[in-house]
Amino acid sequence: MTSTSTHTTPRDTDTGTDIHTDDRRATPRTPGRSDRRSVWPIVATREVVVKLRDRNFLIGTCLTLVILAGTLGLQVVLAGRADSTSVAVTGDGARAVMEQVDTLADTRKSPITLTLTDSPAPAAVDAAVSSGAVDAGLVHDASGWRLVAKTKVDSKLLTFVGEVVRDDTLQRNAVAAGTTAQALTAGSEVQSQVLQTDANPGLLLVVGLVFAFLFYFASLTFGMTIAQSVVEEKQSRVVEILVSAVPLRQLLLGKIVGNCALALGQMVLYVGVGLVGMAFTSYAAQLGTVAASAGWFLVFFIAGFGALSCLWAVAGSLATRSEDLQATTPVLTMSLMIAMFVGLFAMGTVRVVASYVPVVSTISMPQRLLAGEASWWEPFVSLLITLAFAFGSIVVGEKLYRRSVMHTGRRLKIREAMKQAV
Repeated sequence: MTSTSTHTTPRDTDTGTDIHTDDRRATPRTPGRSDRRSVWPIVATREVVVKLRDRNFLIGTCLTLVILAGTLGLQVVLAGRADSTSVAVTGDGARAVMEQVDTLADTRKSPITLTLTDSPAPAAVDAAVSSGAVDAGLVHDASGWRLVAKTKVDSKLLTFVGEVVRDDTLQRNAVAAGTTAQALTAGSEVQSQVLQTDANPGLLLVVGLVFAFLFYFASLTFGMTIAQSVVEEKQSRVVEILVSAVPLRQLLLGKIVGNCALALGQMVLYVGVGLVGMAFTSYAAQLGTVAASAGWFLVFFIAGFGALSCLWAVAGSLATRSEDLQATTPVLTMSLMIAMFVGLFAMGTVRVVASYVPVVSTISMPQRLLAGEASWWEPFVSLLITLAFAFGSIVVGEKLYRRSVMHTGRRLKIREAMKQAV
């Protein structure tokens, strides 16, 4: 008698489908709608991790921080370095005047250190200065006071000597007239009053240059990173595998968010080091004003870069090879250069208008805030305009990206991309 063994496949009583107990026969589960909606954080995390593992990116960031810190440190050293000046003196009261000048320079925290040498006659002072034995000479004879230099008189030294001699002469004349110097100068003081505190013109120029350079450098670097990432995925056909599990919108959003986070993090590092270094320079008194302007720069930077990031992805999707980026990215590169120069060098009404133009406002508005030219509400209005522009560019860019990223064979033009089926 032959026994027949039967195998019964378990069935799901709810759905009526077979349940396979062998893992090798089980089919992979396709992500549902709830899974696909939250894929972009994974893509963004991958973008950040890959970049943080890039040795060139890490070396470049560290090198920039070292250069920035070194530049600020050099300024601190040079600012605190005293200029040693040797001075030959002759005549009644000449040494006393120069000693008072040395004391006055210390009081004013001016980097001047004097080394005094007594000379027997005015001719000896002239000879010592002409030969280079001393840097300067002070002569007091019948014709009055004379500050001698070989080629050019030091303006700081001349100012201090003139102030000391004037005060000393005034005191002597007051005593001779039977009064005091205070009585003679009563009511002659002129007090200064500033109705609106503006940033130092030199500081304004330096900060404007820093903002313009950082925005151009970061936008170009991370923008090209997005474009290069897109075209590499397209060229290697990896994007065809990705779209089977990740919607194109999620893939694009992850790339934008990841690179925006990297760019903002790098800017925070640079700005933070700059502000810390500024606290040790002669501009420390204006640190609060610069810090507020820098904060607005970071806000405008992320909005401006976000407006451009999707367009960089489009530039990558239009290309089929890395070499094609030379033809798809010049418009964006030129736009960045124009924004940098307009934001940096625009003046008057042009700068006011530029501070409301998206992308250009990233440079212009923080400059106006630093200069004290903008009202409190203006940066908020400008930021809203930039965000609206960013939203529009992302909507348009996303459509172009979806229409062109799956196209292979040759480089597309924008008009051709618009005609592609989604």
